Amino acid sequence: MKQQHKEPKKAEQKGTNQNSLCWINGNQCNPEDATLSIFDHGVLYGDGVFEGIRFYHHKPLLLNDHIERLFASADSIEITIPYTAAELINAMTNLCEQASFSHGYIRLVVTRGTGAIGLNPIGCGPANVFIIVTELNMMPANAIHQGITTIIATTRRISPSAIDPRIKSLNYLNNILAKQEANRANVDEAILLNDQNNVAEAVAENVFIVHKGRLITPPCADGALNGITRKTILALAQESETPYDISSISKATLFAADEVFLTGTGAELIPVRSINGRLISQCPGQIFSKLQSLYADLIKQQA
Repeated sequence: MKQQHKEPKKAEQKGTNQNSLCWINGNQCNPEDATLSIFDHGVLYGDGVFEGIRFYHHKPLLLNDHIERLFASADSIEITIPYTAAELINAMTNLCEQASFSHGYIRLVVTRGTGAIGLNPIGCGPANVFIIVTELNMMPANAIHQGITTIIATTRRISPSAIDPRIKSLNYLNNILAKQEANRANVDEAILLNDQNNVAEAVAENVFIVHKGRLITPPCADGALNGITRKTILALAQESETPYDISSISKATLFAADEVFLTGTGAELIPVRSINGRLISQCPGQIFSKLQSLYADLIKQQA
């Protein structure tokens, strides 16, 4: 009996958006046509940097801050970006204007480029640069009103003495391991501590608490990314005369906090309802609500 030849099943694409727009190395193209060499060191070793940027009303938010950090991150690991800041801003602005959705997310990525197998970056390049414009929903729809559930991950944040947390690199394995813990615990997010048992950050967000009437967020020296949204919230706190500190947060202080919330480009501002099953007394709290309103006003100014 003749054996029938079966066509291999095509892998299902999960999490993709048919309306996404793409730009790679100077040219706009369909996302499925955007390709990188398997010898690109960004693919092989996570050797590259990126920025995540929100846009509202077809206009990128805080774009200059993100571009400045991108070039600083690239410079820190000696990657030369083959485009000027103005060229990248123009490319992202054009994509946002073309998007069929008015609010969305931009992922701007720079990889080391193609090179020989091996960790040595000498001989790699030129750098590859690509931009994705898509829709994004990172948190549950009711999160801003009801808050999210979290755990303290057993995965520890990589020490700042090993990798500078101000560099927004492509290597997110540390964060992914913590996210897997959150998934197994059936909660929305995980909070990572550093080797001193102080709060560093969440999986993809900065952590803020309100304790004894003061807003507190960890310093970068404790492993926190110098987040653009974090920076904006601190500026809004200062403008609104909300007392704040940038200081270490112990595990005990975290549990004793009156309010806990996360900030990030993707997540925006999200209150925390519980940590390891313990309820936070105020969710959403008064200071969170004030800062969230001020942040929403900032977005409205782009309309």
